[in-house]
Amino acid sequence: MAKTIILKSIFIAYVALISLVSTSKCDSIFTNSTGLTIDLIHRDHSPQSPYYDPSLSPTQRTINAIRRSINRNHHLNDSHFTQSPESDIIQSGGDYLIKYSIGTPPVPSIGIIDTASTIIWTQCRPCLKCFNQNLTFFRASMSSTYKVIPCNTPYCKLSPKTSCSPRKNNCLYYLSYGDGSFTQGALGTDVITLSSSGGSRASIPNFIFGCGYRNEFSYPGGESGIVALGGGKISLARQLGPLAKGRFSYCFVSRFGGNSNKLSKLNFGDNAVVKGRDVAVTPLARKKPDTFYFVTLLEISVGNKRFYSSFQQGNMIIDSGTTLTKLPNDLYYQVKKELQSQVKLKQIKDPEGVFDLCFFTRRDVQTPEIVFHFEFAEVYLKQENMFLRTSEDSVCFAAKPAGKRRAILGNLAQVNFLVGFDLEREVVYFKPTDCSAL
Repeated sequence: MAKTIILKSIFIAYVALISLVSTSKCDSIFTNSTGLTIDLIHRDHSPQSPYYDPSLSPTQRTINAIRRSINRNHHLNDSHFTQSPESDIIQSGGDYLIKYSIGTPPVPSIGIIDTASTIIWTQCRPCLKCFNQNLTFFRASMSSTYKVIPCNTPYCKLSPKTSCSPRKNNCLYYLSYGDGSFTQGALGTDVITLSSSGGSRASIPNFIFGCGYRNEFSYPGGESGIVALGGGKISLARQLGPLAKGRFSYCFVSRFGGNSNKLSKLNFGDNAVVKGRDVAVTPLARKKPDTFYFVTLLEISVGNKRFYSSFQQGNMIIDSGTTLTKLPNDLYYQVKKELQSQVKLKQIKDPEGVFDLCFFTRRDVQTPEIVFHFEFAEVYLKQENMFLRTSEDSVCFAAKPAGKRRAILGNLAQVNFLVGFDLEREVVYFKPTDCSAL
């Protein structure tokens, strides 16, 4: 125990020290900028979303997201990590969307943000095969600032699954997905424009992205493609350069309590700094592929009971595109058993057939406090993070066992936390926050 306290003190001191050091010396049009904050649209709950269905209740919208979340996790396994690092980024259909523009003149686009992806791509005309989207398709030939990426440049090797078109000497990409979805097209560069929450705009020249001419989505509904927030070299966070300084954070607004019209926030650079007395900070584990953000979950507390996991460095992924949290098997079944003991309500089957542990109640219920003990950090989860009402009569534990796959910290567990990533210092921050007030 004493050794753990000493190590934790050293780690906190290290993070504090390196926070004083400037890390970015790249040339950019953002040299005098300090940060950027962008509005996020919730896929199912926001009226601004192309997926929004006003006939559904908030509970049913969440259930729909959970079903997509389960499908997504079925493909996030070790074999896909080694064979195709980006192969299963869209199984959930995405939960949060971002608006941006590409080209000169700018063409509006909307993409699913995903911390488990490292390449930004959008559908392009002329389409050999495309799914329906609400906005105008991007045409590279109509943009005066678009440039193809030649085969013999280093940029062609920054993304997996690239090849060369001998006839046109341009770099091609192909990404396949575990459910049969895919995107195929050309890697190119162009100006990407982001609009801040305050109304100003930031334009990034020579931005690398995929122009998809053959694309298929499992859950199409109006989006144009994917906006990558993963750890790879050409993700959005990396390509923002000095504006981001290797830092980004987000704050997901709760889906309930009359907050459906409130927008979540995505921050970069100085705007993404997470600080305060109640901030928990844990290191990112160095594991392959670098697309994913791995953290180490050591234990879980339920009330005054503490349960230990079989230790494995980097045993959990932080994923903005998955709704549910998936726990290591040993921890899940210990936590489930303890909840059955502490929650004094009748246990029932989930009417939606999704969850393993549900209780009969038509009133608000007080549930035990659940704490995730990460390496050097304790994250205190609220009831909204770990329990969901699935009908008028049922409240369920919103987690499932990971089985043989990686554990995942889903976006429901991240609601009303300011979650910050520092890619240079390789740490992630959690700060309890009323995200609707930002």
